[in-house]
Order: sequence, then C-alpha cells, then structure tokens
Amino acid sequence: MPFKRIKRPVLLGIVGDSASGKSTVADGIAAILGPEKVVCICTDDYHRINRADRARGSITALNAESNHIDILEQHIGLLREGQSILKPSYDHGSGTFGPCQHVEPREYVILEGLLGYATRSMRDAYDVKIFLEPDENLRTKWKIQRDTKVRGYSVERVHEILEKRREDSETFIQPQRTFADMVVSFNPPGANHSETGAHLNVRHSLRPTLPHPDLTPLLDAGAAAKGFRLELARDEDGKPVDVLEIAGNISDKWASEVEDLLWNLIPEAQHLRENIGRFRDADNHLSMSHPLALSELLITYHMVKAAIGHHAV
Repeated sequence: MPFKRIKRPVLLGIVGDSASGKSTVADGIAAILGPEKVVCICTDDYHRINRADRARGSITALNAESNHIDILEQHIGLLREGQSILKPSYDHGSGTFGPCQHVEPREYVILEGLLGYATRSMRDAYDVKIFLEPDENLRTKWKIQRDTKVRGYSVERVHEILEKRREDSETFIQPQRTFADMVVSFNPPGANHSETGAHLNVRHSLRPTLPHPDLTPLLDAGAAAKGFRLELARDEDGKPVDVLEIAGNISDKWASEVEDLLWNLIPEAQHLRENIGRFRDADNHLSMSHPLALSELLITYHMVKAAIGHHAV
C-alpha cells in the first residue's frame, strides 16, 4: 500500500541527561538530512531560572520547576502544525538569558534537551523519540571533557555539579526513558574503560512503537560474528524489545556494508553520505565513529520514513 507524504514538519525528540551526546547526535542527523531542511532547537533555552539564581536557590536545571515547560509544550505543538515560534534563548557560557529568537519550522524539526518528554502533549507531538543513555562513567568523562574545555569549569566543580544533580536526574530525566521509541546506549568495549570516542560499543533498544528496518539480510550474512548483532530481549520494564548491538571495533568493510543497506532504505538522503558519524574527540579534533554513524543512520531512516507517512500518527 503506498504511503502519503505528510504535509507538516517531522519532529524528532532527543532526550537524555547532561553530556549524554544529544547535540552530537542531533547535529549528525541534521547533516545527513541536509541543514537546509532541518531546524535544531535545544530545549535548554527554556530554562526559567539563570545559573546564579539556581545556585542560590539550590535547584538544578534538571528540575522541571527550573524550566518553562508550559511554553515548551506550546511551542512543540505550534512547530508540529508548521507555525513559527518566538523562542527564548539561554547562554551556557554565561548561564544567562539572551534575546528571543524567531524560528520558522522546516521539513524536519529536531528538539534535543533534558525535558522534552515531560508531558503527554509533548510526547504525542513527536514522530520519533530517542533517549540517550550512555554508560554512567562514560557520561561523567564526557561531561568533564565538555565542561572543562568549553565552559571553563574545573574538574572538581564538574563533580560537584554531577553530585548535586543526581537526585533530580533520577526524578525528572530517567523516567522519560520509558516513552522513547529507541534507547541508545554507548559504552566502553570490554575492559577498555579508557575509550571515550570512536571505538565505543553501542546498544539500541528498539521498541515496537515504530516499524524498524528489516535487518535480516545482514543477519543472514553472519553479521553477529562481525560486530553487528540483533536479538530479542526484555527491557528494564520487562517488555520485549529488539536489541541491536554494534561493536566499537567493527571493521571499515563491514560497517560500509551495513551503511549501504541502511542508505538503500532511505534513497532520499543518498546525496549526503559523507556527512555521517562525526564528533569532537577529547582533544577537540573532528573524528569519525562507525557505531555513531550507524546510530545516526538508523534514526534518520525513521525521520525519512515518517516524512512519507510510513508511520504516521
């Protein structure tokens, strides 16, 4: 049965704790789809309290009370309808607010941040919902790497922030995991706990809320022995999920074969094949990761299929 292309923007939500890789994944997907077709919004812009006042009041940015959830909810609904918004802005460098920004929706809208699935109305607005859940020790390293080099914090200050946010993370961030169509978890390979970049393993929990691509050609070709494994498992809530695991040491040749299969499923984006799997490493150099590339492709597959009505809601 042919699908009918939807006439509104396609919305992707990417939610996860601080320094879980949200911006990296969002930027990678935007690059694949074509920047001219995508608008990316960081929901941190909807903070209600600046950094200094949060510190004085002993409240964290992860707490829903620190954010304009009502305005974010309204804006997500407007973007889904194809309407423009006047968005607030937050400067992570200074911890203060900037001037509001006029945002016109494009063919694809990516919203990434801490509290994107906080209400039912917001959750219902997305076509695709991702939750990023890296290994906790890895996330700590990523946060130290980012906050010391980009935001000017000391290592000790980053650890203080992590400890202060622990309770709010459990209360406000982690419960949103249950609403995701895909949970993406990067983790160090085996005993190599020092790995933080290109050779991380990744585990995808694929819930039946979306029709995921048929990967049987890869499995029939012996993918499990080459660093690409798919199996039926139980998620932490006991519900059945397909679990896709991609090894950090997957070879260039086999990664290319997997990429080819996924690209062939989304011919609309074929012309942008080179814009995939790129990230900033610990030295702030541009690097490439096969597991990241394949993760971005899998999410992009759902974005493109949503646009043609493949899983319209």
